[in-house]
Amino acid sequence: MTTLSTYPSRVEPPPVAVAGRRPISSSPPPASAAGLRALSRAGEASFDRTVLFLVGALMTLGVVMVYSASGSVQAAAFDLRRWWETPLRQGVFAMAGFLAMALAAHADPRWLSWERSRGLAPWGLFLVALALLAAVLIPGIGAERLGAQRTILVFRGGFSLGFQPAEIAKVVMVIWLAALLGRPGAELGSFWRGYLPAFGSALLLIGLTGIEDYGTAALMGLTAMAMLLLAGARGSHLIGTGLLGLAAGVGLLLLKPHRLQRLHVFLSPADPSSEGYQVMQSLIAIGSGGWWGRGLGAGVQKYGYLPQDNNDFIFAILCEELGVVGGLAVIALFLLLLWRGWRLWSRAADSFCRLLAAGITLTLCLQAAMNIAVVTNSVPTKGISLPFVSAGGSGVLFLGLAAGLLSAVRRDATAGLPARRYGYEAAWRHT
Repeated sequence: MTTLSTYPSRVEPPPVAVAGRRPISSSPPPASAAGLRALSRAGEASFDRTVLFLVGALMTLGVVMVYSASGSVQAAAFDLRRWWETPLRQGVFAMAGFLAMALAAHADPRWLSWERSRGLAPWGLFLVALALLAAVLIPGIGAERLGAQRTILVFRGGFSLGFQPAEIAKVVMVIWLAALLGRPGAELGSFWRGYLPAFGSALLLIGLTGIEDYGTAALMGLTAMAMLLLAGARGSHLIGTGLLGLAAGVGLLLLKPHRLQRLHVFLSPADPSSEGYQVMQSLIAIGSGGWWGRGLGAGVQKYGYLPQDNNDFIFAILCEELGVVGGLAVIALFLLLLWRGWRLWSRAADSFCRLLAAGITLTLCLQAAMNIAVVTNSVPTKGISLPFVSAGGSGVLFLGLAAGLLSAVRRDATAGLPARRYGYEAAWRHT
């Protein structure tokens, strides 16, 4: 006797046969071994290890070169009890920067997006950066160093510790624009509702930065223009922005007399004993190193000949001691970082993560290109450091944090790649 179920059984429709084609099945195709391996790798690799390795290598090189470039015939005896007055200070900053990078790499960058935080995270970071840029201009809060008021001191006295708001602002601008341009319903095609809020807010950060730091403002301007282009802004809007940015750049150039002097030195042959002394000594350092260099620690220009030898002009000391080969190795590391950032940008499945990866990659690599161009006298001199290599705590810490966010974009990039490549959409959505 046959027992009938009280619930009707599900009847699958027969496959539809089409002439010249295989029948279409309603069940998904079995996953291939390559697809399963790719899904497994995507689940294991929540951050990009290549980015961490490249930045870690640059930080390590920076500690070594800052230690070497800090040599002086007038230096006091080494005292470990006052380590903050020695080149070991850079080692502490590098470890802090690498730790910040590692922590950021394990986080989900999308919590900074507009929809995930409902705008609170981008707005909070933007307002904090704005307040710090304004505060550094107030006498008594901002400390003047090397003729520019760029630093806010946290600790004063024997152990002085401070930071530069411009280093925070250039990272915050990238996060802000990525969140604003990548939010749902962003109308970038509309000038008043989409383009102007993004461009105007970025211009506010750039303008406040440029009052005391022209080089960083120029870097931020180029990065903002590139992000607007990648986000799909209209060409007419970008042309108008470029013309306005050029006018603003001229205005900032006229704001400080020494900026015009640097431009004059670049455009006309200068007396190497006066205005053109620093650039001339930088070229001497690069040329005297030859192909293989004098040897690590054996440089001569650091003994009082080249100003800012362990900071803005550390690339010249590196070429003197490690030669053209050493300089090309540093350039290769940044080119690899550019390639890796491009890969993360091209594979990200989320608009916010795509713009974040592009902005951070451009910030790091454009800054490196600008520093090397200054050291080789390809552009006028401006105070901009070589990322992760030059001496300084603010740059290593905050750019390390940015590099960690770039590495964390892989969490979004690798989630969609195996599914798109092997057609396993269900597994991608639940990865």
